[in-house]
Amino acid sequence: MILAQEAQPSSIPTLILFLFLGVVFYLMIIRPQRTRMKKQAELADSLEIGDQVQTVGGIFGSVRRIDEDGVVLDLENGAIKFSKRAIASKVIQD
Repeated sequence: MILAQEAQPSSIPTLILFLFLGVVFYLMIIRPQRTRMKKQAELADSLEIGDQVQTVGGIFGSVRRIDEDGVVLDLENGAIKFSKRAIASKVIQD
């Protein structure tokens, strides 16, 4: 009596699926995040005294002093220190 052998399923389609998901993950998540981090670092490096900026919390102010990792902003009622990472954008003056 001859026993029929079960055919082993190929692992190639599974491998292709994982590779495809890895590429999609990279293109949709990792690459855009790296781009945002690079732009944020460029913004932090380009800050100069007197620049009008907006923080991620929505506070507008003028750069008074720049430290190694922080920025002191002049506000309407005083000054406050922020991390350079907290600066969302420079405000374009008309």
